[in-house]
Amino acid sequence: MRLGFRRAKEITRKFARTFYLASLFLPPKKQYASYAIYALCRISDETVDSGDGKDRESGLKKLEEKISGACSGSSTDDPLLAAFSQTLKLYHIPREYFDALIRGMRMDLELKRYKNFSSLYEYCYNVAGVVGLIMLKVFGYKDSRAEKYAIKLGIAMQLTNILRDIKEDLCRKRVYLPQEELSEFKVSEKQLSEGRLDENFSRFMRFQIERCRAFYRESLEGVGLIESRICRFTVLCMGEIYSAILEDIEKNGYDVFSRRARAGKLKKILLILKITAQGKYL
Repeated sequence: MRLGFRRAKEITRKFARTFYLASLFLPPKKQYASYAIYALCRISDETVDSGDGKDRESGLKKLEEKISGACSGSSTDDPLLAAFSQTLKLYHIPREYFDALIRGMRMDLELKRYKNFSSLYEYCYNVAGVVGLIMLKVFGYKDSRAEKYAIKLGIAMQLTNILRDIKEDLCRKRVYLPQEELSEFKVSEKQLSEGRLDENFSRFMRFQIERCRAFYRESLEGVGLIESRICRFTVLCMGEIYSAILEDIEKNGYDVFSRRARAGKLKKILLILKITAQGKYL
């Protein structure tokens, strides 16, 4: 079991630096539960992003079977799955959240374009909103209203990923940006593939970033409903640091093609200090 949690920690530290940094403030038990959940989500992403169509479908079915086994508490010789299963049991995380996650992964296999924001929202809920709900179970909360705000934070972070990874997704022949909105702002997929910046693209990105920030702002209303002070602090750090990616996109003139937007180490430290100094929700 310990081997599984250690492996989950290594995966998190390697692939989710912002999440890992924020998790360091949590009590050890919640830390390792967070790593087990992230590692499972990471494996899920890799399942639909690697290999050809048949391999992905086969991989998704195997993953679904593993998650089903973990949810039912079946014995396993996979240390990572054992750690994940223990986390589900300890924090009473419902199976339905992972059913939604599987639906989201299946959408990634079947859909390469999203007609409008409503269809994109459904995808974001399945792959990220439910992750917010899962993490909320680990953090602990005193009011069921916290759930809708956890979903908002998960969706805000996924929308941030989408804006940051436009070029990377194009290489996988995926465009998550709503087709109706691209058309409204007169931005073509040809322009995206060429990485061509103009006023139309800038206006489009400003619109997307503002909507994304609205989700971050709305999610803050639920922070005070989380039980422990340190978990509230962790959630604030995750939201602030991740939303700083949007600032980097703006500072680079909305050029998400020449380099990957990120929040640098100094920026992360300054944000953590700001949250500590303000003490809001703490």
